[in-house]
Amino acid sequence: MARGRLRIYLGAAPGVGKTYAMLAEGQRLRARGEDVVVGFVEPHGRRPTAAMADGLETVARRTLSHRGALFTEMDLDAVLARRPQVALVDELAHSNVPGARNAKRWQDVEELLDAGVDVVTTLNVQHLESLNDVVRQITGVTQRETLPDEVARRADQIELVDLPPEALRRRMVHGDIYAPDRIESALTHYFRVGNLTALREIALLWLADRVEEGLQRYRAEHGIVAPWETRERILVSLSGGPEGETLVRRAARISARTPGTELLALHVVLEEGLAGVEPAVLDAQRTLVESLGGSFHQITGEDVVDALLQFAEAENVTQIVLGASRHGRLASLLRAGVGERTIKGSGPIDVHIVTHREAAGSAVPSLPRPSRGTGPRRYWAALAGAVVLLPALTFLLTAVRGRVDLSSDLILYLLAVVVVALVGGLYPALLAAVAAALLADYYFIAPVHSLAVERPDTIAALVVFVATAALVGTAAGTAARRTHQAVRATSEARALSRLAAAMMRGQDLTALVEQIRENFGLSSISLLERDPEASPVPRWYVVASAGERPPEKPYEADVESPVDDVLTLAARGSGLSTQDRRVLAACAAELGLAHARGRISGCSGGAGTFADAERTRASLLLAAGRDLCAPLHTAEEALVRLRRRRAGATVPEEAKLLETARAAVHRAAQLVTDLDDVSRLHAGALDLYLRPVDLNEMLGAALDDLGPGGHSIIVRLPESLPDVIADAALLTRALTALGADALRHSPDRPPVVTAEVHVGRVRIRVEDGVSDRDRGAGPEPSRAPGPRADSLAVRLSRDLAEAMDGTLETAAESPGFAVILAFPSSASGRTATAGREV
Repeated sequence: MARGRLRIYLGAAPGVGKTYAMLAEGQRLRARGEDVVVGFVEPHGRRPTAAMADGLETVARRTLSHRGALFTEMDLDAVLARRPQVALVDELAHSNVPGARNAKRWQDVEELLDAGVDVVTTLNVQHLESLNDVVRQITGVTQRETLPDEVARRADQIELVDLPPEALRRRMVHGDIYAPDRIESALTHYFRVGNLTALREIALLWLADRVEEGLQRYRAEHGIVAPWETRERILVSLSGGPEGETLVRRAARISARTPGTELLALHVVLEEGLAGVEPAVLDAQRTLVESLGGSFHQITGEDVVDALLQFAEAENVTQIVLGASRHGRLASLLRAGVGERTIKGSGPIDVHIVTHREAAGSAVPSLPRPSRGTGPRRYWAALAGAVVLLPALTFLLTAVRGRVDLSSDLILYLLAVVVVALVGGLYPALLAAVAAALLADYYFIAPVHSLAVERPDTIAALVVFVATAALVGTAAGTAARRTHQAVRATSEARALSRLAAAMMRGQDLTALVEQIRENFGLSSISLLERDPEASPVPRWYVVASAGERPPEKPYEADVESPVDDVLTLAARGSGLSTQDRRVLAACAAELGLAHARGRISGCSGGAGTFADAERTRASLLLAAGRDLCAPLHTAEEALVRLRRRRAGATVPEEAKLLETARAAVHRAAQLVTDLDDVSRLHAGALDLYLRPVDLNEMLGAALDDLGPGGHSIIVRLPESLPDVIADAALLTRALTALGADALRHSPDRPPVVTAEVHVGRVRIRVEDGVSDRDRGAGPEPSRAPGPRADSLAVRLSRDLAEAMDGTLETAAESPGFAVILAFPSSASGRTATAGREV
């Protein structure tokens, strides 16, 4: 039997018209002559939706009972027995009532599809399992009913029912979605414009991904290799070299110019494996790609270009970003580079060649580079000095030829070379030494005006001369480099110390960032924070910035220095050296500490304010309670005297009213006393005297404190109950409070107090007198409203018990009022079955 077809009407929020569209489709299919039935439709009281179902055959629902209430669900067996061509089933993600055939409605739909029945259904995007956490983050509401994404992906057709947020809110205001009493709350919470816009975008993107999956299947089934530019896809090729970071940032900037563009990064592993590739560098580039919202891929191939183009065709890539070749001109002549071969084989795919520092040609200097110690200025000054000094010295020595021997000439030339070496370092010294040797040979060594040398000792002298010049130049260069390093280390330490001092003085982050910008000569700088919950595209927030047009995202910066998983320092300006980047990383770490300290200070300030508010509130409550004690006691005494005075003349109704008023005033006075005890307990002003006490005596004292009432309390205690370790006065106070609360929760039947010995502790259970059998049979006996164990009396008793090394727990298995006190026993004893009632 052929499997049925599934059609889903997808919406971004309730009320967009999914059920209406489903019923309209059912009416259209029915008019076309197909057999259509309504398996389950929930109109939610919306008249237009209910009217659209007129004329459609409806299968009667199945009634189920759960926890004493009746619910209706789709009768799956009846729909299968009816066997229509099309079944309309609302709310695909719905959870069935326990006792139904399946736990989820989508499982019912799967059975209908397996039986060959076509199903038309509805679904809200927030019910998809993969988007549940995203929707919770946006709306603050956790969706309890979720649907596996795979179920929706298997649908033969998904149609988006879309409605702008403003139109949806107008429908809400007109009462077309919720009842009038829910409109205001919905508009100010779930149905805010921002929430609806975000949900709408999520629905569109999710459906776009499903459309993309269908397009890829179609292209694969029909063997279509050429890319279709339905959306821009930027592919950056990573070789694992140091230029990868530059390429990724450039590709991210290209991708950011067109909304909806997808960024992919690819690393091709050749058959010989990761030879020549640093795994740490590749991992860092992977992290950068993912932080920019892209995806990292790694494949194996025999040739980089072939693998790159095959991947690009399979992923429908529209643009490829490559780095300029690092091979020299000779290697390029022998074989075409990756960029050139990719351009030739890319076809309609655009290829971007990005230059970088490691590209061939950029690292080939025409002259030796100046030493870091001497610097360019002293380097060129030394060369200019050699050009001027050596000819001048040669002219002077020629003028005094015959009066100065060759050794003196060489010493003078050596002096000139040493001067050049001290100024410019090794390379100018070597050039000056060779030039001085050639000048001495040409003008002063026989045969004169010729570079030929007749005597071997003269050759040795020239060699020693050049070697001496090289050694002196090397020493001078080393000394200059060490001096430069010392000066740089001093400047680095001074910069870090100034930043640390500014932090100690409590300067804000903006001032600290401005100081870093000035130290490094940057045009702008920003401290960025990433939202760790944002998915799949990261969201960045500017914590502090300085300069003109500071970067708002890491890929907009020329230099990035991560601080931790969520913080990064991004800067624009001239390229920094490796040492500058290292110092910038240290400054970024200090900024991270300053940011964390600011947050801690804010939290501690807020905590201090909250603590002050709590202390103020506690003192006010305590003062108010003490002020109320005297009036309440006076009112209670007045009511008692009034009742005694008019005992004979008062009608029963008046006597009952007087007694009710007296009990209410007594209860209010007791509450004030409870508040005072809680305050004293929390302040540590309540004295404790722990000793073995008889529970029978404590219960008797508690019953006496409760006073004469309209109800009794049933006490069931074992015959051989050991003493408990507690403070007698405080234990009596706790039992009295719990007994009064139990009476309030069970006014028609006496509460029950039981005790037992369990693992060296005496457990005292206080519960209302309504049994489970009474709760399940007919009307429930009258009980006081409110939480079953969250009253002031229970809180006071818990605090008192914990102060006496005891515990108080609520009985989770009881639906009414039930608490369990537990205290250490003075000795182990057996629990007897016999008991007595009081």
